[in-house]
Amino acid sequence: MIFENPIVQDTLQHVATSVADSVKQVISYGASGHGEKFNFQHLLDHVKDSRTIELPFLHLELPQFPPLHIGGFMLDLSPTKHVFFLLLCALLLIVGAISTSRAYRKTFVPHGFVNLIEMLVVFIRDEVVLPNMGSEGMKYIPYLLTTFFYILFMNLIGLVPYGASATGNIMVTAGLATVAFFMIQISAIQAQGLKNYLMHLTGGVHWGLWIIMIPIEILGLFTKPFALCIRLFANMSAGHIVILSLIGFIFMFQSIAVAPVSVLFALFINMLELFVAVLQAYIFTMLTAVFMGFGVQAAHESHEGNH
Repeated sequence: MIFENPIVQDTLQHVATSVADSVKQVISYGASGHGEKFNFQHLLDHVKDSRTIELPFLHLELPQFPPLHIGGFMLDLSPTKHVFFLLLCALLLIVGAISTSRAYRKTFVPHGFVNLIEMLVVFIRDEVVLPNMGSEGMKYIPYLLTTFFYILFMNLIGLVPYGASATGNIMVTAGLATVAFFMIQISAIQAQGLKNYLMHLTGGVHWGLWIIMIPIEILGLFTKPFALCIRLFANMSAGHIVILSLIGFIFMFQSIAVAPVSVLFALFINMLELFVAVLQAYIFTMLTAVFMGFGVQAAHESHEGNH
């Protein structure tokens, strides 16, 4: 049975703990005599960024640094909760990659966690990179694998009690999309050459229509990463807001009879969030590979047309 798998059991335990923690916070809030004054904004504080990390019986204040003034702009480098978990996921990814690599070298038959990582790496290579980019995409596999695992780690850590999904912050998804934008353009230029890449912006139409076509093509370059940014941000934020809204129904209706239904639905959505966390990491990586593949395919079509 799948539920006898230790990994599945640990995952379900985390889900149950996360939901139970949310219920305890809401119940304690109502027990304090504020039930009639309940405000959904109190629940939404869970998905907002802050300079405090909430732990059991402890609120950890993150350090604040004096802002830097560059010209007429002010740059604040003080870490926030999302920045903390973003850096934590980066550290976990580095440690996990190094330990997996060392364990893989010691045995020709991987097992356990190493076997899981190998399965995901092979899947990204055979089902994402090669079908969309061909053999030329092999050199971009490190970037695409890093993107997949980094987003996956950030998505999953938000389901851990007292954790936060950095991908629920639009600035984080915008940063990921910006990196994807440059990688899409770099792969196209390397495959086509700079001259053919610039000519591709004309859409292959008569030069008299370039004044119309070139702005449209340039706009199309930015709509792809914009879609990546908004899709990831919206999907990762929506699940948390739905869970908090379901818990909030207990106080909106001011009836204990609503609690079992709200908790059961919240538990279902939280389990669904596990699937969404993996799915969104896959979709972001897949679409990035598809967009990069467009430039590679255009180079092949141009090469075949010359022959």
